[in-house]
Amino acid sequence: MAGQVIVETAPAKLNLALHVRRRRDDGYHELDTIFAFARDGDTVTVAPGEASLRITGPFANGLGSGPDNLILRAEGAFKATFGIDASHAITLDKHLPIASGIGGGSADAAATLRALARLHGIAAHDERLFALAASLGADVPACLLGHAAFGRGKGDALEKIAGLGDMPALLVNPGVGVSTAAVFARWDRHDRGALPDGDTLERAIGGRNDLQLAAEQVAPVIAEVMSVLTQQAGVRLARMSGSGATCFALFETPSLRDTAALAIAAAQPDWWQLATTVQ
Repeated sequence: MAGQVIVETAPAKLNLALHVRRRRDDGYHELDTIFAFARDGDTVTVAPGEASLRITGPFANGLGSGPDNLILRAEGAFKATFGIDASHAITLDKHLPIASGIGGGSADAAATLRALARLHGIAAHDERLFALAASLGADVPACLLGHAAFGRGKGDALEKIAGLGDMPALLVNPGVGVSTAAVFARWDRHDRGALPDGDTLERAIGGRNDLQLAAEQVAPVIAEVMSVLTQQAGVRLARMSGSGATCFALFETPSLRDTAALAIAAAQPDWWQLATTVQ
């Protein structure tokens, strides 16, 4: 282990569909959701060394490196769960916007768990990893799995499903951070039903995001982002992810995605974009 450096990608998480069914007694919400993951995102590097967390990248300034950081909480939970008495030098290269509905913090915590497991010889499918992931946040187990999945419960009861096979995708965020709690507080508490049957893309297209209207009340610019995305040529599906404010579009071809990215960048140069593929 000495001198070993582990690098893990923390890919952007997308909710291809997100149906909110009811509010639970524990304060969470009962969900039906389809998780998918982009090829790109943040990067977490873990190595044995003096305990530290260094944050780099374009969104580094929005995060603190104190004990409440989800990466350090993940490390602490990992060491407690597996009886590890070691310190780690951790670097987060932060490229995903913060509080943006694409699981940035959850993905970072999950990548930290995967890196620590590799470093200390813990199997990636160890059930204890998923149990401690669930203790860190509702999206962390899905991000730890890192594969297209149908999520129930809080989103942590996961069933692997077929992915999208690297479908071209464009993620767009208008530069607005949205509080998940504020969005859920504005959800109208109306159960609009379960996801339809079909393959992954069919189910996603036939679904919806029940939080979009509530998120637009918090950040009206989300409606503008959605309007711009749906007008692009070659879009198979455009939707807000999670509780926002990031929205995404799935495209027929990479060239149509890239054409859309250029057009949106020209019209809205301050909006963040990620041209990627979805697995």
